Amino acid sequence: MGGTEQNYINSAFEQNWIAPLGPNVDGFESDISEFLGEESKVAVLSSGTAAIHLGLKLLTVESGDEVICQSFTFSASANPIAYLGARPVFVDSERDTWNICPIQLEKAILDRIANGVKPKAIIAVHLYGMPYKVKEIQAISEKYDIPVLEDSAEALGSTVNGVKCGTFGDVGVLSFNGNKIITTSGGGALISKNQKIKEKAIFLATQARDNAIHYQHSEIGHNYRMSNILAGIGRGQMEVLQDRVDARRNNYAIYKKELSPFKELEFSEDIPGYYSNHWLTAVLVSSYEIREKIRLALLKENVESRPLWKPMHMQPVFRNSMCYTNGVSEDLFNRGLCLPSGSNLSKEDLFRVIELIKKEIV
Repeated sequence: MGGTEQNYINSAFEQNWIAPLGPNVDGFESDISEFLGEESKVAVLSSGTAAIHLGLKLLTVESGDEVICQSFTFSASANPIAYLGARPVFVDSERDTWNICPIQLEKAILDRIANGVKPKAIIAVHLYGMPYKVKEIQAISEKYDIPVLEDSAEALGSTVNGVKCGTFGDVGVLSFNGNKIITTSGGGALISKNQKIKEKAIFLATQARDNAIHYQHSEIGHNYRMSNILAGIGRGQMEVLQDRVDARRNNYAIYKKELSPFKELEFSEDIPGYYSNHWLTAVLVSSYEIREKIRLALLKENVESRPLWKPMHMQPVFRNSMCYTNGVSEDLFNRGLCLPSGSNLSKEDLFRVIELIKKEIV
């Protein structure tokens, strides 16, 4: 916490604004909109997953539709497709950013169209804070007239040519889960440049209650709105967002400086014009065996590290889903390791982790 969150919470209690509406909700949405720019309209919700679910509904995804989804991601990117009774079509990554591969994406679209099913939407993810290849994905989206849901859950504060992540897609999504760059303990946001889409999102997020004196419902709604208390935490967190980004980027810079000279380790590089918040610092190790040697050595010293995301096309729950692969995400999963990256990670602990890693590869 940055310190001012309590002021917003106290204000909510003093004014008795506890329910899922109130000044903090409006204020948090305004703070996010101002930060993102690009005339962004923001609806704060109960989670990033809820935002993806509503985002897909707003892109008119229905039961039986197909939705292309980046395979190398957390399951929350893909699960809402199943919520709607739609079918995920997983697409592999490219090496530069580890995100959805434009070549495989176009291949998947052409193949699905050839089979008589045009995908309804594309879910592209800025993984670990690194932006996906925005220009290339947008070009494909426009060429085939398929909207993009931009999963920016891990990328608040990241930019491409100075434009904030979360503003590139037809619908954007943020997460404020406890592990994100800033947190409201739980929460998320849906972003659009269209005010009507924001209003529709809020309508669906508040049980889709029609404009009537009595309770009347013409659509299925959800209980997805963020509370005024959590929004107060978010307002305080927005005041320290850049500090959090700076801290994560500093972690990455130190890890890279100290460890990149070792041939066993490889760090991803920012593409020119790309600015990653480096939400997590992840390293590729020369082999699965050495990665596990490092991970277990850290664990023995009570230092948590973790393999990169297991691709969705390798997950048991999606074993019957279509996928267009090139081997990149499977290799990243086998060799990748996420290192301690918290914004409050002390320099002493950071160098302790570095020395433990060095001992295993020297």
